[in-house]
Parts: sequence; structure tokens; C-alpha cells
Amino acid sequence: MFDLKGRVAIVTGGNGGIGLGMARGLAAAGARVVVAGRDQKKSKSAVEDLAGRGAEAFAVAVDVTDEGAVGRMVSATLERWGRLDVLVNNAGINIRKPVHELALDEWHRVLDTNLTSAFLCSKAAYPAFKKAGAGKIINIGSMMSIFGASFAPVYSSS
Repeated sequence: MFDLKGRVAIVTGGNGGIGLGMARGLAAAGARVVVAGRDQKKSKSAVEDLAGRGAEAFAVAVDVTDEGAVGRMVSATLERWGRLDVLVNNAGINIRKPVHELALDEWHRVLDTNLTSAFLCSKAAYPAFKKAGAGKIINIGSMMSIFGASFAPVYSSS
């Protein structure tokens, strides 16, 4: 459907679920893929999955709530492949509790992972996009943002 040969994509949370599906789709279109996630074992498995499909991929261990770590993720991508064309902001977590049981630190942990990380990753990718004169950012969301859920108020908000 489209050709991404020669392009490089970072997928946060690319080591499982929707993120791995996005990584597979980008790789199938010819992109080289950076699997970015906290769980190094899952990321290694995702890279092996992608390589088994003929894709070029590598993993970067990153906490997307840490601005410095996000900067290092982009730097590692540029050092490895000299470019960045696509950023998929997919990383996300959920804490399933009704609002009256949710602690403030849990609220912040979910918002920082699901929302603030998209800002941090986009900000870190911007210089590479600006230099190249192009770049694409894909932000993944949830249907819960439309419908909400009493058991996941912070997830719905983020």
C-alpha cells in the first residue's frame, strides 16, 4: 500500500500489543524499526520477531517519562541509521481502580507515561525532522478517551 524503504521509525511501547503490530506494519512497508520500551526481554523478543520477518530492527531500553532517556533514544537512532522519519507515540499503561481508590502518584504515573511521553518524544524527534525537512508523528489513543470507564479514570483522561 505504501513504501517506507530507506525510512526509519521509532515505536514506543513497540515490544508488544498494538505497538508490536505497528512495528510489524512499518517493517512490512520497508522501514527500519526501533523498538523502544522498558522491558528489555520483551524488546529483544520483538526485534527477533521483526528480524524473522526480514526487517531491520534494534531495541532501545527507554523510560519514556524521562526526558534524558528519550533524548538518548533519538540519539541512538540517529547514530545507528543517520535519520528519523516516523515516531509512533504508543507507550501506555493503565491502573484499573475507581477514582476514590487511586493514589495521586498512580495518577501521575499513568499521565506521564500515556500523555507527557508523547510530548517528550515529539520534542526530542523535532530537530531530526526539522533538519530532514519532514517527519511524521503518529499518536495512538484509546476508545476509552471517548467513552470513559469508572474502573480506569486516569487511563480515560490520558
